[in-house]
Amino acid sequence: MNDFPILSDTLSTKQARELNPLVLAYIGDGAHTLYVRTKEVRNSTAKADKLHVRVTSQVKASAQAKHLEAIRPLFNEEEEGIFLRARNSHQHSTAKNASLADYKSATGFEAVLGFLYLTGQTERLTFLLNYVTDCV
Repeated sequence: MNDFPILSDTLSTKQARELNPLVLAYIGDGAHTLYVRTKEVRNSTAKADKLHVRVTSQVKASAQAKHLEAIRPLFNEEEEGIFLRARNSHQHSTAKNASLADYKSATGFEAVLGFLYLTGQTERLTFLLNYVTDCV
């Protein structure tokens, strides 16, 4: 299942690495949400309000921190570096309903997803998200 729109103009690995890690997390949050929404719509006949509840439970910081635990051993050196940069970056916002540790882990998780999406590595992105879905 490839649930990501193809970017007509992807970034080079170098360009993506030069982005602020919180920008990568911003894009990764959108990619993750799109993936989960698409999967829920394909597998359910529920109405939008019920879908929203299901999706929210999967994309909140505490859930993303659990997803990270499942896929972090699969990270290559570059993905691990991106994760660490994002997790350790100074964040100007705080988590509403998550611990600081979960929030920082979720930010790192999202940054890796954003990096993969922006560089056009949708096969790798889909593999990691499918792995998370199957394990968690």
